[in-house]
Amino acid sequence: MKKVVEKSKQESVNIKDRQYKIVIDNVRKSYNIKSQNRQKDEEFLALDNFSLKVKKGEFITVVGPSGCGKSTFLDILAGLSRPTSGKVYIDGKLITGPALDRGIILQGYALFPWRTVEKNIEFGLEIKGMTKDLKQQISKKFIDLVGLNGFENRYPHELSGGMKQRVAIARALAYDPEVLLMDEPFAAVDAQTRESLQEELLNIWEKTNKTIVFITHSIEEAVFLADRVVVMSTNPGRIKEIINIKLPRPRINAQIRTSQEFNSNRNRIWELLHGDTDKIQVEASV
Repeated sequence: MKKVVEKSKQESVNIKDRQYKIVIDNVRKSYNIKSQNRQKDEEFLALDNFSLKVKKGEFITVVGPSGCGKSTFLDILAGLSRPTSGKVYIDGKLITGPALDRGIILQGYALFPWRTVEKNIEFGLEIKGMTKDLKQQISKKFIDLVGLNGFENRYPHELSGGMKQRVAIARALAYDPEVLLMDEPFAAVDAQTRESLQEELLNIWEKTNKTIVFITHSIEEAVFLADRVVVMSTNPGRIKEIINIKLPRPRINAQIRTSQEFNSNRNRIWELLHGDTDKIQVEASV
């Protein structure tokens, strides 16, 4: 009888969480590392008590000190790493490894140098086994979306940093993932290009309604892009606070960055990252 009751409780929790695209439930991640004297292994705790729920179509940014576990969290969400304990779900399905329901965009572009823009974008479509005509049709759609018309037959070495990142975004979107995971994708470009890419990303997001989790070191970038900003504490990585961003959309850098709301959010996040408070938000909720 007890097992039946426990099962019933578990099912009710799952039903409650179905409104969310992503559910991260009490994730902990640790590594065994050599001690300084190298006589025995020590546990390094990268993430602890990490819980977060993300709605479908929501844009979440994550900021925190260097080494706080931001990329570790994204690797777990991508299925590239498994948590030591805790669980991560997308659409109610437990993540056990990489899958095509998630697109990943990294700082280093990760384009194939021997492939043209068009062929780079078609890579995920080839894995899906699509026909040549369908691949070209989808590739053209996303080349248009990221503004690379006329560059279809160029190779990565013939493109600027901003163009390479547009190709990476188009490639990730082309095979239609449910969730887009972005790990400091604009960190390698100049400030002006970065602001332009931020606006283009928001334009793409508004057209595609993808769920985005975006890692960044830039407080300004985090505030400008997000519906909510997740602020992490230093090791072990925990959620310190979640800031709801109520800036109107669509957003344009020149208009938003001078607003009182933008600066208020930026200052609050700066205080959280640089303050001495030890208060930890144990469970993040909407």
